[in-house]
Amino acid sequence: MPATDDESATRPRPAAQSPVHPNELIDPTEHGAKNPARVDITETHVRSSGSSAAFLVAALLLAAMAGSIVLIVTGAIAVKAGGPLAVLRIVVGTIGVGIASLLATSLAIVSPGETSVRQFFGKYVGTARRTGLILVPPLTLGKKVSIKVHNFETHELKVNDLDGNPVNIAAIVVWQVADTARAVFAVEDYQEFIEAQAESALRHVATTHPYDEPGPGVTSLRGGTDLVSSELAEEVAARVALAGLEIIEVRISSLAYAPEIAQAMLQRQQAGAVIAAREQIVEGAVTMVDQALRRLEDGDIVAMDDERRAQMVSNLLVVLCSDQRTQPVVNTGSLYA
Repeated sequence: MPATDDESATRPRPAAQSPVHPNELIDPTEHGAKNPARVDITETHVRSSGSSAAFLVAALLLAAMAGSIVLIVTGAIAVKAGGPLAVLRIVVGTIGVGIASLLATSLAIVSPGETSVRQFFGKYVGTARRTGLILVPPLTLGKKVSIKVHNFETHELKVNDLDGNPVNIAAIVVWQVADTARAVFAVEDYQEFIEAQAESALRHVATTHPYDEPGPGVTSLRGGTDLVSSELAEEVAARVALAGLEIIEVRISSLAYAPEIAQAMLQRQQAGAVIAAREQIVEGAVTMVDQALRRLEDGDIVAMDDERRAQMVSNLLVVLCSDQRTQPVVNTGSLYA
C-alpha cells in the first residue's frame, strides 16, 4: 500500500552516506583484523625438563605400569578362584595402565641438531630444543625439524642478461631453519619452498646485470661475482623469511653464455683483446719513435727536414707495429733521387 504524504513526512530518512574515494579503500588489516592468507606464528619455547627428571619419571612410569599389570593378572586369577576384591583389582590395574600410558606421552627424545615442534590437539604450544630424553607437556604430538646447515645447488637456468644475451647460470645456497614454527606451519614444504624461491631470485638478479662490459655504475655478472652473490643472498633471504629460514651464503657456481651465442661472443671477446693489444702496441711505437727523433735532433746526429722525418717515422712504425718479421733494406742512394 503506498504511503501517504503525512506518513512520508513523519518517517525518518536514512542518513546520507558520503561516497568512498577509490584511493580511500579500507585496509582489511586495520582495526585488529588479520590477513587470513598468511600464518602469523613465531617460535616459542615449550616447557620442558632435562634428562635427569625425564629418566626419573620414566622409571616411575615403568614401576607403575608393572604394578598395574600385576594387579590385573592377580585380579583375573582371583575372579576364577572366586576371591574377594577381584574385580576391584582389575579396575584399579586398568586405571593405572591408562594413567601410565597417558603420562608416557610426556616423554620425548630429541637428537642433536634437531628440534621437536609440539602441538596439543592441533594447537601449537612451543618448540623443544633440549636434546636427549626430555619431559614435555602430556598429550602433545611432536614433529622433528632439523636445524642443521643445509645446502643445495639450483638448476642451471637459461635467462637473458641486462643486454638481452642468453646466459646459463646456477648458484649454491647455504641455509638453515631459524624459526621452526614458521617452517612447519607457514608453508607446505619449506625445502621445496626455498628451492623455488632461490631459482626465482637467481633469475631476477641475472636479468638486472650484464654478463660482461658493464656501463658506468653497473656491476657485471662475470666481473662482480662477489657483489652479485651478496645481492642474490639478500633477495633470497627476503623471499624465504616468511618460512622462518635463514640464508647463510649464496655463491654463483656456474656462469656462461648460452651455447647458441657462445662462439659469437668468444669471437667478440677475442676481437676486443686484439684491438686492445693493437692500441697498446701503437702507443708504444709512437712513444719510441718520438724518443728516437728527439735524441737524433738534440744530439745533432743528423739534420732532417720534414720529408725525411716523415719517411723515418713511417719506416719505424712499420717495423714496430708489423706482425711479421721485417726485412731491412739498405738505401745507398739519395732520398731525393
